[in-house]
Amino acid sequence: MRQLYHFAFFDEASKREIRRAVLKGIAIPGHQIPFASREMPIGRGWGTGGLQVTLSLIGQDDVLKVIDQGADDSVNAVNIKKLIVETTDVEVVEETEAATIIQSRHRIPEQPLSAEQILVLQVPMPEPLREFEPSEAKTLVLHAEADYTGAWLGLFDQIIRYGHTTTNADHPCLVEDRYVMAPSPIPRFDTMKLHMSDNLTLLGAGREKKIYAVPPYTKVAPLDFEDYPFSVENFEGKHCRLCGATGVYLDELVDEETGETYYQCNDTAYCHARCEQQAQSKAIGATATVKAAASADVAEVGNALTKDECQEGGN
Repeated sequence: MRQLYHFAFFDEASKREIRRAVLKGIAIPGHQIPFASREMPIGRGWGTGGLQVTLSLIGQDDVLKVIDQGADDSVNAVNIKKLIVETTDVEVVEETEAATIIQSRHRIPEQPLSAEQILVLQVPMPEPLREFEPSEAKTLVLHAEADYTGAWLGLFDQIIRYGHTTTNADHPCLVEDRYVMAPSPIPRFDTMKLHMSDNLTLLGAGREKKIYAVPPYTKVAPLDFEDYPFSVENFEGKHCRLCGATGVYLDELVDEETGETYYQCNDTAYCHARCEQQAQSKAIGATATVKAAASADVAEVGNALTKDECQEGGN
């Protein structure tokens, strides 16, 4: 078969440049490292940053998983997987535990990741100070001086206006007590998964040309106040309609026919795995019940035969 591209699309010089930015990001957790973002066959803003990081790291023995807002089969996830597979021919899976590289948009998988796995997050806006400081040169100075007054005032303004912070996703975090970082638009529910995690997390912003990282066992603390502590989405008393899971991030859905509100796991692979596990458990239980009933029937027949033999012997 004729190979139309380099392995993993990029030439080796481009991969090395991206990997150098990744290494710098790992050395300085939470700090944004500029890189020469390449032109990709998908539009900027559709995951080009995360895709470039993945393509620079992936090898022939890697196993890939791509999700978009928790789903493995969304249009964005399918197209990214198609591009990577056509230029690398690596194996693609849906099981989180089977993957070595997991590229995700807006979610961290429910299944805890191991030290052998790398999580790549797509980031639309990497600069947590951009909302109040439009100048890139000035935000660089603010980061250098660890002057995050604007970020704190932004949260304070939300509390004054609404009685609580309103950053439902992409809540700013302080990494290793030094840099304030935008954790990508993951929900609050996922933010604390970055704290002291076993895996390496890499964040890539293609349009903004930035890469940054959260190495394993790194301290990540969401910005909050003592009297208004950080809180996550509350799903107390709710469970997944399909697998019955609790304590996970749920999507609120409405049945179009009945108008009934129900909840379902946002992480589709996690939900499918639980459903399969429950089906297997039921099958094993049914088999065990049948075997037990058969054993009981055999024992009953054996007892009956023994009684008959005793009666014949007495006669």
